[in-house]
Amino acid sequence: MLYLRRLVVAFASTLALVAPVYAGKLALVIDDFGYRPHNENQVLALPPAVSVAVLPNAPHAREMATKAHNDGHEVLIHLPMAPLSKQPLEKDTLRPEMSSDEIDRIVREAVNKVPYAVGMNNHMGSAMTSSLFGMQKVMQALGRYNLYFLDSMTIGNSQSMRAAAGTGVKVIKRKVFLDDSQNEADIRFQFNRAIAVARRSGSAIAIGHPHPTTVRVLQQMVYNLPPDITLVRPSSLLNEPQTDTSTPNLTPPGQSAPRNPFRGVKLCKPKHPPEPIYATRFFSVISESVSQSNVVAYFRHQWQGWGQIKAN
Repeated sequence: MLYLRRLVVAFASTLALVAPVYAGKLALVIDDFGYRPHNENQVLALPPAVSVAVLPNAPHAREMATKAHNDGHEVLIHLPMAPLSKQPLEKDTLRPEMSSDEIDRIVREAVNKVPYAVGMNNHMGSAMTSSLFGMQKVMQALGRYNLYFLDSMTIGNSQSMRAAAGTGVKVIKRKVFLDDSQNEADIRFQFNRAIAVARRSGSAIAIGHPHPTTVRVLQQMVYNLPPDITLVRPSSLLNEPQTDTSTPNLTPPGQSAPRNPFRGVKLCKPKHPPEPIYATRFFSVISESVSQSNVVAYFRHQWQGWGQIKAN
């Protein structure tokens, strides 16, 4: 009995040592920094593993990036990119049709405005990130500054991983948005969903914003993570396996996809309703078709020839 008890204790101790190795990794990134220092300072009071993404043209961009870095948080550049929807765009929003030189300039200025940044993620951007040609120019620019790219996945067919091939830029992807809804219960649900994804996949990145409701939920839930979930910085996930589920988008910037000529034709509606067809007409048409067929004509000719021979 004593031996069995010692065996159970030893097994439990082994599990306690092994469990952290297999813990799910959860990275939290709070976007849109640089506009609301009061709310953002509350985010910076959270554990240093919570990372922040700073809008380069925000009025407090440099101040909040510097403060976040000094408090131990990882800093990203939250760069505006063009969405598919029609809405007002921020200054220096990246668009697919921009030249490489223009994109280089915007990225260079963003790096100067957001000190201590080690990565970049997209603000909006469904039109830009779904353009392979546009994202190739972005990845070439990022490669000059040794920045990784966190794809916010505002569109499912993002080309970021394809575009990064051969550039040396590492790409990681957002799995959960925390606060599409400003309802606390919804944010809690999304936070728990991020935990479930991290547990199932080994890691997950969740993105939120410095809204008062989001901050309240984080203040409560970040300090009560399950023992098998570890809060990490996004950069610690750069070597995690990434799956590219996109399909190639080779449409040049500024052009629409080629028109498909095989879409069929529209049926013309008759001006007058068709006349009814009765059964007698059906049989008469069949009879005419049979009587005029080649087979019947052949036998008719043979019969006529046979009758002439018999008469002779």
